[in-house]
Amino acid sequence: MEIKQYISEELDNPTSAVKVISQITNRIKDLVNFPEAGVPLSTKIGFETKYRFIVSGNYLAFYRFEENSVYIDRVLYAKRDYIRILFGNLDNE
Repeated sequence: MEIKQYISEELDNPTSAVKVISQITNRIKDLVNFPEAGVPLSTKIGFETKYRFIVSGNYLAFYRFEENSVYIDRVLYAKRDYIRILFGNLDNE
């Protein structure tokens, strides 16, 4: 996982890396019992999407809940341009 590698190697904090990954994983596991617990991404942007997201510290986990299954699409640092990462450059459309 890139997050773990970045925190462990670039920030030289392997203990924190394990803790952050554990927190993210636990939040994602909560979706098994509460799949609609996340915020619909469409409430934060100007168009409809099936994405929902949950917050885990400084990270956002983007997922879809379809046909009684949860699909985790991305986990991103919250300060990144997640709209561009998820949907590309929308200005060109």
